[in-house]
Amino acid sequence: MTNSNNKKKALGLGIKALLNNIDEELKATGEAMPAAAKPAAAVVGGRIPIDQIEVNPKQPRHDFDEQALKELSESIAQHDIIQPVTVVKTAGGKYRLISGERRFRASKMAGLKDIPAYIRTADDQEMLELALLENLQRENLNAIEISLSYKRLMDECSLTQEQVADRMKKERSTVANYLRLLKLPPDIQKAVRDGLLSMGHARAIIGLENVDEQLYV
Repeated sequence: MTNSNNKKKALGLGIKALLNNIDEELKATGEAMPAAAKPAAAVVGGRIPIDQIEVNPKQPRHDFDEQALKELSESIAQHDIIQPVTVVKTAGGKYRLISGERRFRASKMAGLKDIPAYIRTADDQEMLELALLENLQRENLNAIEISLSYKRLMDECSLTQEQVADRMKKERSTVANYLRLLKLPPDIQKAVRDGLLSMGHARAIIGLENVDEQLYV
């Protein structure tokens, strides 16, 4: 049991270090780059052919606004990508996305042949946890996306609620409240995803006695 706990602790420290390195490199890139400079010139890791990059099949994000993607692709076509995507090299010699799928999709729409990327070393477990943690750092996540990411961290990375809370610097009660949203009927979860229902309202609905009351509140 001790070896298992030590291994999990080491994995957590490795993930945190990886995230910190990404943040530091992005900050350094942004501070060092003059306004008129070509973004690609300051990229650590260089540019990778876009047809050599594959989407992570365990990507936690599923909802992409098509109009927002179109607008981003137009901006990328004019200015290129300012923030690189993050990838790992696969056994087959290609690259798999860890973060930046929205930028990747928009770049394909814009017709780019290659894009700037940070190349990382990570096994499948680390890659999944890093993708989930990176996804949870986005500002525009809806409550259901957050809930599902917390659940995946627990189910697929074998973390407890306390460990998820520690990774995210949240109270354990906050994690528990998000997880409770997954008990709601699919129609209500969709309303939360679509922004038609706030998390507060959704939490209040959980307290109703039956599904009919929840659906017609």
